[in-house]
Amino acid sequence: MAAAVCLVSALGLTLGVPAAGLAEPKPTEAELRKDLKRLGKKVDGLIEAYAAKRESVRKAEKAEGVAKDNLRKAEKTYQEAKQEVDSIAQLRYQSNSGDLPVLLFSGEGDMAAAAVMEQLVAQQSAYLEGFAVSRDRRKQAAERAARLTDDLREEAEEVEDRREEAEKVIRDIKRKLDQLVPLGSGRRADGSWVPQLPNGPDNITDRTRNMRDVVKRRFELTHTVGCYRSMNDGGEHPLGRACDFMMSTGGAMPSAAGLRLGDEIAAWVLKNRGKLGVKYVIWRQRINHGSGWRFMSDRGGNTANHYDHVHISML
Repeated sequence: MAAAVCLVSALGLTLGVPAAGLAEPKPTEAELRKDLKRLGKKVDGLIEAYAAKRESVRKAEKAEGVAKDNLRKAEKTYQEAKQEVDSIAQLRYQSNSGDLPVLLFSGEGDMAAAAVMEQLVAQQSAYLEGFAVSRDRRKQAAERAARLTDDLREEAEEVEDRREEAEKVIRDIKRKLDQLVPLGSGRRADGSWVPQLPNGPDNITDRTRNMRDVVKRRFELTHTVGCYRSMNDGGEHPLGRACDFMMSTGGAMPSAAGLRLGDEIAAWVLKNRGKLGVKYVIWRQRINHGSGWRFMSDRGGNTANHYDHVHISML
């Protein structure tokens, strides 16, 4: 028993298994974001490499298809030429037996007939020899194209596997980052929230400020973020309890990338609403209090209908 314990201990040291109480410290948010940025660049490079490989495969497959089509045409021509040679051979055989049609040689004797026959056979033999060379070249080209297609397909699959692995690591890092989302201030033990007043130069509450800063760190925002505004429109902006994350400017409909970013922000904020103290989210003429999206009435325009920005209200 003692020997077994010693063996396990030795293996633990050899394999580098951390001893109890000596576990590696958890990475900080800054370290995770650094890894996320590095992996993001790696994935972008892998996506470009994958696209290039797929294009090479497409070209190789096209070249292989052209080669096969040329082969079919050449084989058809070969069969026609073979039939002609067979006919000539048959005529030659008939000529030797004295049965060659007289019209073929226009009345010129056996020597003339033999000369014509030899010339025709020589021409067809030269043609068939040229075809044979062409056929061999076509075969070699087709084999090279096929090998290239297989090699490139394997490389493309390898690149795709590496991309998927990198994206899996990215998802894991994002999950860890989500675990580091700081709780909004003023949360009671029963899950309810203490009312807050706006403060500071930005005139928003602490919870709103925390939500705004977390979203700005979590996503690469492309446009401005507006929170407090003095106009009393019945919403939370004048109370310092709401922010608008713009996805476009000038009231224009966001690009496809902008719409995806807005979808991601809205989904992420709703997922973490219990930590942040989110009251509701409005995006693309829909409102969500945490129990699902509900369409809103048309208020006229992209901005009024929240198509160009994600609105987040806080408790």
